[in-house]
Amino acid sequence: MNWKPDRKKSTPLYRQIKQHIQEKISNGEWAEGSTIPTQRDLAASWQVNRSTVVTAVEELIADGYLEGDGRRGTKVAQNAWNKQKSVLDWQQYSSAGVWEPNIPTIQKINQMEADSNMIRLGTGEMASTLFPKEQFQKIFQELGENVSTFGYGEPKGLSLLREEIRLYLQELGINVSTDSILIVSGALQAFQLISQGLVQSGWTLFSEKSSYLYTLPIFRSAGVHMVGWELDELGVRIPNDISKRRGFLYTIPTYQNPTGAILPEQRREEILAFSRLHQLPIIEDGAYQELYWETPPPLSLKARPNSGNVLYIGTLSKTVSPGLRIGWVVGAKTVIDRLADLKMQTDYGSSILSQWVAKEWFGRKYHIPHLQVLRAKLRERKEFLIQLLENYLKPYATWNNPSGGYYIWLRFHTKISIHHLFSKALTQKVLLHPGYIYQPDDRNHLRLSFCYEPKGRMEEGIKRLAKLVEEMI
Repeated sequence: MNWKPDRKKSTPLYRQIKQHIQEKISNGEWAEGSTIPTQRDLAASWQVNRSTVVTAVEELIADGYLEGDGRRGTKVAQNAWNKQKSVLDWQQYSSAGVWEPNIPTIQKINQMEADSNMIRLGTGEMASTLFPKEQFQKIFQELGENVSTFGYGEPKGLSLLREEIRLYLQELGINVSTDSILIVSGALQAFQLISQGLVQSGWTLFSEKSSYLYTLPIFRSAGVHMVGWELDELGVRIPNDISKRRGFLYTIPTYQNPTGAILPEQRREEILAFSRLHQLPIIEDGAYQELYWETPPPLSLKARPNSGNVLYIGTLSKTVSPGLRIGWVVGAKTVIDRLADLKMQTDYGSSILSQWVAKEWFGRKYHIPHLQVLRAKLRERKEFLIQLLENYLKPYATWNNPSGGYYIWLRFHTKISIHHLFSKALTQKVLLHPGYIYQPDDRNHLRLSFCYEPKGRMEEGIKRLAKLVEEMI
């Protein structure tokens, strides 16, 4: 899509476009049976009139390269390969893998996040202005003097970094040895390794009913059943029985994604007791644990006595930089050994340069002072977004007021099509995170984020959202 027709050439624009599409088909980039982008999108990308694209597409349909398919768009024709015998039918291969694709809404979100004109009201990424740039500059300037190896590294990760993380975890009340820590390329890789190395097809993964894990096909692709536990004002409600199903419990007890809820002390103890009673391992996601405004949250599950059933996942993505791709898994040594071996089969170790940077980050004691600054800035952003909601959306919705994290969980109390709202918002250059990506049958919620957009764009986005909601209602 980076290509554009050359207006200086004598060849008409529509013929250049026709030749370009033929090349995409002949080299297999646009596979047989695949739907090509809409004529409107192609015209916008190539900066030509839509009629120019229409002319090229109509000729390609007449020549047998493309076929119209009504509302479902224009596809590469089934007989296009008769014109290019040497090209494989890559569409068959693309749909043959065992890994499920993302649902279309998530694919669209991932695609649209690259558009700088899009106001991202739901994204879970820190604004660049929140990154600790000065500290990183110092680390990068002096890194070469401190790095002793540029090789692949150890299976569990750089030992010096694991030691720094061990000391850091002690401050959170988690006491483990470096042998029980595995460095991973962000928390997402931890989920991938667990799904591949610790579970079997037919097992069950329990989680909060609205959960980040529903946005990931990782466990479903492994044949794992997803079962949601209800949430109330105190967080996840623990059932009386799970019918002796094999599996795991996944939870974000502190500033849950997407709801922003924080699990109180009593529920945390109940979860641990339930885990011991039913021999159900727990995957605890601690990504947002440090992002509180005033009072620190209750201790993590892993920081409590009798927490041997808990696998704890931490990351620098939500507090320092997602670009580092540094996270960690803490658990029983036998589990960490298994995941480390699998990781070596997968990528032969996380980036050693990123690991050295993270080691310097902790070793120079940058982390705690940075968190203190970050908390104040996030709190200010949260209060600003709350005020915007009061000003523009109060007639249509209610929302929580979180004490930490990234997110506000908004619920419409007026009947509205969230699917339609998502699509309409895109036309107004507003990117939303609808509730149904976190729970398939959710038709009432949006996840709003205050961590990414500056205040001016945040307000403009909420204004556009409120206008759409008013029009739809």
